[in-house]
Amino acid sequence: MPQPLQIGQRVKLRRPHACGGDEWQIFRVGADVGLRCLTCGRRLLLPRGQLERRIVAISPPDLPDA
Repeated sequence: MPQPLQIGQRVKLRRPHACGGDEWQIFRVGADVGLRCLTCGRRLLLPRGQLERRIVAISPPDLPDA
């Protein structure tokens, strides 16, 4: 069963990005999940199944200030 992923959540992946960052923010959810590196801002799409295998930790979504 797929993990419940939401836009704005922060995820920590097993291997760091080339820039050295390992924290990503979700900006798109579907069959492919869009991630943005929180260190360098690079964006990428990963198939949902591949991302779920790489996730180590999930933080709650960032809520916009009201």
